[in-house]
Amino acid sequence: MSTEEDQSQRTVTVVGGGVAGMSAACALAEAGFAVRLVERRGYLGGRASSYRHPGVDEVIDNCQHVVFGCCTNVMGFYQRIGVAEKVHFTSEMTMIEPGGRRSTLGSSRLGPFTLPAPLHGLPRLMAAKAFTWADKMALARAFGAVMRGDARDENENLADWLKRHKQTKGAVERFWRLVIASALNAEIETISVPYAAMVIRGLFMDSVFGGAMGMSRVPLSELYGGVAEFLKSRGGEVVLNTSIEGGEQDEETSQWILRTRSSAAGAGEMRSDFVVVALPFEGMMKLLPGLPANEDAEALAGQIERHEHWPLCSVHLWFDREITELDHAVLLDREIHWLYNQTKIQGRGLQGRATDEGHYIELVISATRAFAALTREAAIEQALRELAEFFPAVKEAKLIKAALVKEMRATFGVPPGIDAARPGAISPWPGLFLAGDWVRTGWPSTMESAARSGHLAAEAVCAAAGRKERFLVADLKAQGLMRLIR
Repeated sequence: MSTEEDQSQRTVTVVGGGVAGMSAACALAEAGFAVRLVERRGYLGGRASSYRHPGVDEVIDNCQHVVFGCCTNVMGFYQRIGVAEKVHFTSEMTMIEPGGRRSTLGSSRLGPFTLPAPLHGLPRLMAAKAFTWADKMALARAFGAVMRGDARDENENLADWLKRHKQTKGAVERFWRLVIASALNAEIETISVPYAAMVIRGLFMDSVFGGAMGMSRVPLSELYGGVAEFLKSRGGEVVLNTSIEGGEQDEETSQWILRTRSSAAGAGEMRSDFVVVALPFEGMMKLLPGLPANEDAEALAGQIERHEHWPLCSVHLWFDREITELDHAVLLDREIHWLYNQTKIQGRGLQGRATDEGHYIELVISATRAFAALTREAAIEQALRELAEFFPAVKEAKLIKAALVKEMRATFGVPPGIDAARPGAISPWPGLFLAGDWVRTGWPSTMESAARSGHLAAEAVCAAAGRKERFLVADLKAQGLMRLIR
């Protein structure tokens, strides 16, 4: 048997069925490993999943998740499992003020040609009614500072950086707090400047397509439905409703023996040559006591302890009529931040039926612990009251039903110095590798970071098996004038 044939039979257990685990599992299966993907829940997706909400008897995403053109690894994962065409991209972002006045951000054209980066978004930004002339000049100064590289100090927080660059109140509240802090799901006082600069460059500067926003045309769990078949067709499997409680290495074979607990089969064991633990940081911390003790494991625990959660809330509303023709919008100056018209995006009304049977709106509230602390009734009441300030049709429409979803552990924060607390794919244990949006990917807490971590872990597994594989998808190349600046 050849070396390659021998390695193609080697086994990998991937623990955790979120984006990190799915991307690692599918990459490894494509490389010829026999992969077992284990998830404690009854469905895949982790924090980016959909399920039938018992309170409204509707299938909902736990929160609207979007990808951008610069998210090359998420799209690489989608392409691998054959669902990339189910993501709809748009290059326009509508900002709405209370009272209904609208401004549009996005790329502009000069005749048949799109303006080159980084000028492509400048005309619409300058024309935006949501910003005063002083706001626009302040934003131009800040963008120029990012372009010059004056946003690299990982020990400086975004709030201090904005003061240093003389940002106006309007620029801070309507751009930095809403667009940037919302993208990173944290308050500006707790964001490391380089991560904010990454968002600015990726969405607004480096390329025309980088800032295009992609939204799934189907519920997220349906989007991931092809993962099980992808693995099965390559000799792998998905095991649901099963948790991993610990493990150890067999001294004779060096295989990992994982202790499992299943809702159907009770306690058991799984063996594999390699393990990828693709859990959120709190899940990894919970697993640590069940793994062999060593000094490096203690250091890993110290890193994990430095991470902090930020919540994400979504309010799901079903009306008897259309309240807006927009498929999505940014809502200014209120607690509700983003509107997603799921009837427009996914073509769903009541019970997922035709759009003339109820209109389904999702509101997302990011980086606010105050809203997350509200009761269901208070949160829905506030969301409806504020929504009516942007869309008067809400006052005439009948609310058929509503749901509130609080994802209290939605993301991890990216405060100054956090990179020192982000481990790489190589763990303290031979043959066991780490994935998850919180590991060292160079990206904040996003689906892109999760997908990158999965691809990096898959590369590490291949290296341990004596193979050199490349799964990490390269960043978008700088375009236009940015090729001369980067």
